[in-house]
Amino acid sequence: MNYTVVIPAAGEGKRMNAGKNKLWLELNGKPLIVHTLSVFQNDPQCEAIIVVVNPAEKQEMASLFAGLGLSKAQQLVAGGAERQDSVYKGLEACESEGIVLIHDGARPFVTTELIGRLTAQAKESGAAIPGVPVKDTIKKASDGVVMETLERSSLWLVQTPQAFRLSLVKAAYEDAGKAGVTATDDASLVERLGHPVTIVEGDYDNIKITTPDDLITARAILANRREGEQG
Repeated sequence: MNYTVVIPAAGEGKRMNAGKNKLWLELNGKPLIVHTLSVFQNDPQCEAIIVVVNPAEKQEMASLFAGLGLSKAQQLVAGGAERQDSVYKGLEACESEGIVLIHDGARPFVTTELIGRLTAQAKESGAAIPGVPVKDTIKKASDGVVMETLERSSLWLVQTPQAFRLSLVKAAYEDAGKAGVTATDDASLVERLGHPVTIVEGDYDNIKITTPDDLITARAILANRREGEQG
């Protein structure tokens, strides 16, 4: 199932404490954003990659992508004040109707197998997101006091890419904009419209690199994958 992917890459990554956009941090000799884009570059079903960037970094990123042969990343769109603004700008830049994926630039370990399952489900139902079952007990607390222990079997840790029919997710963004609503993820805006969102089981390796500790985990995942390929 062919698709376009929108990758917001304009954030500051403050929790990384790197003093710069964390997507420029190197992981095994390559910027983090390159690892992420390479997954989609190498997926035959991906028609185009739209990267939403900080305007000050646009030329530098364009040169980086061209130099590494990331030919699908030809559209670099200037981001907005918040992630939600940036994603909508990316959606507006989509040139073909159909399925669109929205994926964190700091999630370099998504697989084409998971992408295929998400796009197939989104074609059928309109909206599909990856998630993994919660492993630990989750408690709800207020002012340091436990209020409730949540039923773990119904809880999921949600990841990206999140896959949608383009017309549906654009309508969700436009409706949220008119209402002044912000959300923690793209699917939340689709949920506001009353449209069902299907969960597809994801992958525990599909981590988002947010803190310095995540870089340690990322290196371990890369080493494990290399060992698997050699074995």
